[in-house]
Amino acid sequence: MERIPILRLGDCLIVTIQVDMHDRLAIALQDDLTERIVKESAKGVLIDISALDVVDSFIGRMISNTAAMAMVLDAQTVVVGMQPSVAITLVELGLTLSGVRTALNVEKGMALLKQRQLR
Repeated sequence: MERIPILRLGDCLIVTIQVDMHDRLAIALQDDLTERIVKESAKGVLIDISALDVVDSFIGRMISNTAAMAMVLDAQTVVVGMQPSVAITLVELGLTLSGVRTALNVEKGMALLKQRQLR
């Protein structure tokens, strides 16, 4: 089964989604990511979705749920690289991604995570 790699940078985990997400892959990522947050005592999760042109309601909910799970595990989530078409779709679907911070790119996303850790 294909998996999405999860990289560690300091006390943050970085996920770059470069393939079309399907339901099984999204669930596997959610499971892998929550396990790694606990195993690595990660304080931040950065999810780069810049390669995604389309997001359906399931993937939108998966991102939101993953961020909620991360928050319960004491990790902040930042989603970066959202294409305008994806933002429009999420709003049209009524998905607000509560608990998810967003940034335009990886650099700005990492800065958001570092700000949180200084508090």
